[in-house]
Amino acid sequence: MNTLKKNKRKKIIRADEFDALFDAGKDITPYLDLNTATVVRRVNVDFPQWMLDRLDQEAVKLNVSRQAVIKMWINDRLASQTSEEYL
Repeated sequence: MNTLKKNKRKKIIRADEFDALFDAGKDITPYLDLNTATVVRRVNVDFPQWMLDRLDQEAVKLNVSRQAVIKMWINDRLASQTSEEYL
């Protein structure tokens, strides 16, 4: 039974080794935990210039990307909406 657990463990390597394998087109699946993988979907949203300017100002202030600001704000709003539904 101990052998079975060893076989199910994912191999662990450093990030630079992982990147090198990926860049070389090698199989990286032994290093992935597909049970906890998240599917990310891309969406396009059009913003007016004034909104982009404000998002960029906030991004600089928080020292993150514009995309991170958008994700954080949407996440905060969705979380507050969800908690309000249970009140």
